Amino acid sequence: MPGPGDPDPGVPDELSWPTEDDDSGVFEIPVQEPADPPKPPADPPKPPADPPTVTSKAPADKPKPPADPPTVMSKAPVDRLKAPADPPTVMSKAPADRPKAPVDPPTVKVQRPKPVPPPRPADPPTMRIQVPRPQPKLPQLSPPLRPMVQPGPAEPRALPERIPAQNQGQNQPRPPAQNQQQKPPQGEPASAPEPVQETTDLTKPAPADAPEDAPKRRKPLLLAGALVLVIALAGGAVFAADRLDWFGGTAASTTQPPAPPAKVSLSVKGVTKDAPTPSASGISAALAGPAAAGVLSPLTGVVIDPATGTALWQQNDTTPLVPASTIKILVASAALLSLDHSAQLSTKVVQGDAPGTVVIIGGGDPTLSSQSEDVTTVYPGAATIDDLAAQVKANVSGPVTAVQYDLGRYAGESLAPGWDQADIAGGSITPMVPLMLDGGRQDPMNPNSPRTATPAADAANALAQRLGVTAVTPGSAPSGGSPKVLGEVKSAPVDQLVENAMQISDNILAEALAREVAKVNGQQPSFEGAAKAVKDVLTKNQFDVGGTTVVDASGMSPQNKIPAKLLGQIIEVAAKPDASDPRTAKLRPLLTALPVAGGSGTLAGRYQTVASSGKGWVRAKTGTLTGVNSLAGAVVDTDGKLLVFAFMSNSPGNTDEVRQALDVLAATLRGCGCP
Repeated sequence: MPGPGDPDPGVPDELSWPTEDDDSGVFEIPVQEPADPPKPPADPPKPPADPPTVTSKAPADKPKPPADPPTVMSKAPVDRLKAPADPPTVMSKAPADRPKAPVDPPTVKVQRPKPVPPPRPADPPTMRIQVPRPQPKLPQLSPPLRPMVQPGPAEPRALPERIPAQNQGQNQPRPPAQNQQQKPPQGEPASAPEPVQETTDLTKPAPADAPEDAPKRRKPLLLAGALVLVIALAGGAVFAADRLDWFGGTAASTTQPPAPPAKVSLSVKGVTKDAPTPSASGISAALAGPAAAGVLSPLTGVVIDPATGTALWQQNDTTPLVPASTIKILVASAALLSLDHSAQLSTKVVQGDAPGTVVIIGGGDPTLSSQSEDVTTVYPGAATIDDLAAQVKANVSGPVTAVQYDLGRYAGESLAPGWDQADIAGGSITPMVPLMLDGGRQDPMNPNSPRTATPAADAANALAQRLGVTAVTPGSAPSGGSPKVLGEVKSAPVDQLVENAMQISDNILAEALAREVAKVNGQQPSFEGAAKAVKDVLTKNQFDVGGTTVVDASGMSPQNKIPAKLLGQIIEVAAKPDASDPRTAKLRPLLTALPVAGGSGTLAGRYQTVASSGKGWVRAKTGTLTGVNSLAGAVVDTDGKLLVFAFMSNSPGNTDEVRQALDVLAATLRGCGCP
């Protein structure tokens, strides 16, 4: 999350400005030594070769110091000045009206009566300044120096590496202090300027009774100009170092770390056989109010304990109603019971009869993707037309001049009884053919995207485009023998296809699975053959399909009719607590395929406000058509007991209101201990 922002990298580090009594960056000025007392020599005395420069200039607005007692100067540095052979060095600080000192005075500081002449150009004042070690030369700074900026109390300096929290305090800029030299923080180059060690003790003025062996003196204000020069040089070095990025990198981020995650109090109870079972009377009492909602009428339903198979609540559960998409529970169960869960749907390209002709054979995989392999569409794990085209290019001998597409895998009509052509553009259906891309969607990322009315031709054209061919026509693979396979791609396994169809309630994928059920059970791969095969598989696995009418596998047809009892029985077997029933192992993937209330699939947007107590606890398949709403799945109650339910309403009421009323029924089971 954005924090307070980074500090301005353009502001140079704060400079330590010396005060009048501060000795950091102090320079010293050699003073003129008094000559020997005048004697009447034969020849006039010669001045020293290089007399020291005297630059003591008393301030105009300060009172003149008394003549006595004289101030004694401490010993001058040995390595800075060469004093005359005999007399000791004397610094004088004198008023303008005093006479010259006697010929042989003791070596003391005196105040001279005349102003001291200005320093000669040949002998400039000797000063000690902070000089950077050899580095890239600083550019000439034409703009004026920035004013001094006081550092914030908690702003870290800009460093090339983030400072650990425990060390940040050691690297923060400090305010100016007397007799304290700035040191470069860790991480900066070792070549940062360092102060030169002083050889003379120059600190604050000493009190009147201070011993003479430790003299103190106040700096002349003449030094102020030189102090400004020192500050300017040091500030320029810091300013230029900042501009030249000597300290490297950008400013360390001051964004605050995110707040710790909220504390979560876990209250999930495991689903076990030991959880108390609600009583039938308790369930009936709990559901009496919600089930009586007028918006649900007519309502049928059932609640079952999967551990025992006992029905705990029933309301006209044997009366067939239009199921809408909950009919996919029947289709998914038939696929899981009769198909190999690891089986895949294959799309092939073979060499055609005519030279230069290739034939793409529809293998019943509606998930074949028009996108590249790294793009996930509404069908995770789908094969791609790009891969298929690449294989053909690698295996074909000679140029490809034409592409044909073979749709012989399916039989019958491409639209089921009761389907509306308008639902193609509405995004619900496309003609059922064994060759298509992205389920016929125009937008492969959107489950509700409008579909194409020519899915097979579109897929064949996509292959031809990748092969550089424009001639695309329907055709058949060579008969007799085994034609040369130029490429083959396969879908995700059947159990994953079942989950995908259930989560997003994909009508075309459900129809494709039903046709595979028809093929393995000796039925024609058509709407009629698929419907018969689904009922046959369920009957063979001891499910009561009495009163059931199946017209399609998607639930788009309003001619479908099934009782709530059948939906409840199928989910009950899938949810049994053990593997004592051989059907349970095959149907177990059906539970994980159910959308989660408020979390995934077609239930992601529900249970947000109304019936929110069921959010995350209810898993169910939805069904919706005009005047049709249904919900069937499982829920864990507050005691940790797993319950199976199926609710069906063919109410003509408002769809949203009917859905919410069904959600309340399932949420009521969640909150029901119901002894």
